[in-house]
Amino acid sequence: MKTFTLHITLIFSFMVFSFSCSNVPDTDTILLYIRASEAYSQGRFLQVSEILKKTNDFPPGVILRAKAEYFNGDFEKAENSCRRAIKLRPSSLEAGFYLARVLREKGDLERAAEITRTILIDNPQDIRTLRFAADLAAERGKFDEAVILLDRAAEYSAESAMVLLDRARLRWIAGRSDDALEDLSRARAMLPWETPLLRSITNLENIITEVR
Repeated sequence: MKTFTLHITLIFSFMVFSFSCSNVPDTDTILLYIRASEAYSQGRFLQVSEILKKTNDFPPGVILRAKAEYFNGDFEKAENSCRRAIKLRPSSLEAGFYLARVLREKGDLERAAEITRTILIDNPQDIRTLRFAADLAAERGKFDEAVILLDRAAEYSAESAMVLLDRARLRWIAGRSDDALEDLSRARAMLPWETPLLRSITNLENIITEVR
């Protein structure tokens, strides 16, 4: 029930911020999307595709269908769904990213690389896309480019570690010591090299451990 309520809240927020009144999806479309999201979270990709097979004008639904088709190995359908999602919403980074993944699976490394470069122009700190772009560069024999991309990903991963450190502090204050320590462990693992941030992580771990 909690998951269902969360999905309702997320969809409602999406509609408020992303659609004009004339483009708000109907209730049936929303309910289909919620059912498909539940199936997707459980890895039932074929079922997701079936649920959303007639969803062609609701960008989140088309993107979710594309991802399910990709993970189900149906790359032709996944490519068509990605392109449909991009047509509906040209700014969709998720649709662009999965289109690049589909093209890679189909052996079109150059077009996949071109799409990832476009994504990184607007989102240079996207670690997921940086890693994917590095893989593409390595597969194309451009190892220097791959190293540069991974260096950038490593640098930005330190920023992500800071987010986890901040959340750990809040969780500790809220009395959630175990959750705080988990965040700190993840933050430590994300650090690409020895930094002053490591001392902050260690100090907070010691404090939490001592007062537990």
